[in-house]
Amino acid sequence: MDTSRIAQLLDPFLRAPIAIPEGRCHSEPAKAGEEPAVLSPAQLHSISTYIDILLRWNARINLTAIRDPEEIVTRHFGESLFAARYLFPASSSVSSVVKGLAVADVGSGAGFPGLPLKLWDPHLALTLIESNHKKSAFLREVARALTLTGINIQTDRAETLATTFDVVTLRAVERFEAILPAAAALVAPTGRLALLIGAAQQAQARSTLPQLEWSTSAPVPQSRNRILLVAHRPQ
Repeated sequence: MDTSRIAQLLDPFLRAPIAIPEGRCHSEPAKAGEEPAVLSPAQLHSISTYIDILLRWNARINLTAIRDPEEIVTRHFGESLFAARYLFPASSSVSSVVKGLAVADVGSGAGFPGLPLKLWDPHLALTLIESNHKKSAFLREVARALTLTGINIQTDRAETLATTFDVVTLRAVERFEAILPAAAALVAPTGRLALLIGAAQQAQARSTLPQLEWSTSAPVPQSRNRILLVAHRPQ
């Protein structure tokens, strides 16, 4: 896919203001009024390659119901990069290098938001948790094709892992209510849980994990009901 068109489609997600209360993790979240982000030619080329691989694999296994490349850009990459701007703002990118931020993406599927987070900040130590073997094979293919390092692909269920992470992400998973406690269990004491969900799921998330402190939700650009919702453990 043409990289200039990708940049054009992603612009609203990289330009939209993010006004969310400050987090309590190793990296400070984006502040309202932060300068719009600009992706490098290398990042745009990686996204184009990713889309090509996704479309090819999607003809064989069901990775996404979205078939249109432009909609893949806005629905998958746009939403993921919107979250990346909040979780890992450019102004604090050095923090991920110094402190080795560990990120886990639960139920990675086609790799969203995990792999776009890695494209946004290559210094993250990323773990992709995907129990489906075919989908895990797809994730490995993308990581190889984009020459991404520092990625650990776990073909397991989140419940089986015994480690914790600075940031745990969750998006478009089945059994949402059941998987939430498992995802929360992976969050380090000073870490954050980041959910990309429908607005109607917000109450369920809050009621399922009342022990966490939740941010005000942030609406995803160009969506009627998608939100970013972030939580942390009480300090």
